Amino acid sequence: MKSTFFSVTALAALASAAPTKRATGPSDGDILNYALTLEHLENTFYREALAKYSVADFTNAGFDEETYNRVKTISKDEESHVSFLTGALKAAGVTPTAECKYNFGYTDVKSFLATASILEGVGVSAYLGAAADIMSKTYLTAAGSILTVESRHSAYVRDTIGQEPFPAPFDNPLSYNSVYTLAAQFITSCPDTNPPLPVKAFPVLTASSNNSPIKQGSTVLLSTKGYRIAGGQVYGAFITVTGPIFVDAKSVSGGYEVVVPQGISGQSYVVLTSCNTAATDDTIVAGPAIVEVSA
Repeated sequence: MKSTFFSVTALAALASAAPTKRATGPSDGDILNYALTLEHLENTFYREALAKYSVADFTNAGFDEETYNRVKTISKDEESHVSFLTGALKAAGVTPTAECKYNFGYTDVKSFLATASILEGVGVSAYLGAAADIMSKTYLTAAGSILTVESRHSAYVRDTIGQEPFPAPFDNPLSYNSVYTLAAQFITSCPDTNPPLPVKAFPVLTASSNNSPIKQGSTVLLSTKGYRIAGGQVYGAFITVTGPIFVDAKSVSGGYEVVVPQGISGQSYVVLTSCNTAATDDTIVAGPAIVEVSA
């Protein structure tokens, strides 16, 4: 009963606040639809996995029944986030985006949980990155409420698969286009009726290393499979809350090599840029790639 009361109350508040449109950049309605796009992805991800894997599958993979039940709780949370955002957008007179078709690529319970860790981490970074652009205090509070839950999901899943549950004192924000670049790799198609989002995907960048685990000082290969980056000097930029940390990017067969700098830990993001002074939509040439950095 308590959660139902919260949802109804929150939707009523959101309905009274029409999305604000700034002079430039996305409106609050755009931002909520962007969030809904991510919540649809996560909701489908968990729903499909729970339809595919049973408690026995989890225990056979080395996890216990509690893990299975916790995943069910996470799934319910994601379903609630979808319902919440959909209802809020409708109440504000904005057409909500619908669920797309996806290919998540996991093949068993272990790879499912590894993918869950990545998606939850990206979700945290997505909300964190969008927060500064939300003009309505009501919308900001609603987004913040979801962000904190996504962060708890991330910590739980990380701990479950043997990763540090809280590897750094700060989480890293990602821009709209950086998040969409990562999300688009799972999306195979979307309904034609979905409202357009003011986002674009950068060329895909994937990370690998001969060092296991990857640590500060490790060399990482950033693969540019299927394309070449034209132009002059390219740099690596590790995204942090205080700004990007730039490193040299050495051109090698298949991509670029970078060295993980000091101050990077946990689920981290690195992009390739055309300069070493800013990592923006105008300077990013590929990525982000996700790099899990151990202490």
